[in-house]
Amino acid sequence: MKTEITQLLGIEYPILQGGMAWVANASLAAAVSNAGGCGLIAGGAAPAEIVRAEIVRARELTDKPFGVNVMLMNPSAPEIIQVCIEEKVAVVTTGAGNPGQYIEGLKAAGIKVIPVVPSVALAKRMERAGADAVVCEGMEAGGHIGSLTTMALVPQIADAVKIPVIAAGGIADGRGMAAAVLLGAQGVQVGTRFLTARECEISRAYKELVLEAKDTSTVVTGQFTGHPVRTLKNKQAREMLKAEASGISPEEFEKMGAGSLRKAVQDGDLENGSFMAGQIAGMVNREESCAEIIRDLNDGAERLLRDALKIRGVEI
Repeated sequence: MKTEITQLLGIEYPILQGGMAWVANASLAAAVSNAGGCGLIAGGAAPAEIVRAEIVRARELTDKPFGVNVMLMNPSAPEIIQVCIEEKVAVVTTGAGNPGQYIEGLKAAGIKVIPVVPSVALAKRMERAGADAVVCEGMEAGGHIGSLTTMALVPQIADAVKIPVIAAGGIADGRGMAAAVLLGAQGVQVGTRFLTARECEISRAYKELVLEAKDTSTVVTGQFTGHPVRTLKNKQAREMLKAEASGISPEEFEKMGAGSLRKAVQDGDLENGSFMAGQIAGMVNREESCAEIIRDLNDGAERLLRDALKIRGVEI
């Protein structure tokens, strides 16, 4: 499947792997890129030199294009951006903020800039600022989310901007990818399904929770803070929901969650970890390689789209 996204990034399939904090390291990113997608290293809350080390390690594992996801809330974000420029990664995606001040410098270094956006207004602003594409992430996704669903968000943004749109949130197989294309997307970003990839180096407990998940296994906490997060249900999630209902301050609530993602990813702490995953976790029921995941997504979408209306800009 050839789209504006495969051409923009020089990749075989229009599939990006989500930049999941603590999860998306060099091993996962390189495996996705080697399989023909675009792997992303997560900046998360890491210091810049840790991100540089992951970039260097990824280059030892692949000669294909890969990128870095920069969380703009990270105090080290300016330094991470500079590392991306110095290391000349292929693409930078951004979340939790407006990357406008960095776009010119990144593009001058030949780096494609793709912000993650939860609304039409921010997508239009990013287009004016010079972004090469946008990831439209619906609230079905795992981790930090917005308030609109993928099905509602993608076509509205596709109608509002001329740059390519990448759909994210609730996409786990070829049906979801084909639906995203029909809604106006030129590619997809997938996170939750890659949690169970063989090359994903998260705790065994985390993988098992995803593999055992049902359609009702996720919950959203922190709505009142303005930074809601979707996770799998466990003791930590229940305690945060209880605290939320008790009228806790946003500052105290944020403290409750501090370090909980690391406890999930690295320690496999089933009680105190924050096991971020999307609503499609119930569809993820086996471990596979990144190559198998990407082929399943792409081939499934192609089969469906061959029998659908001819989609402008997509060649199968």
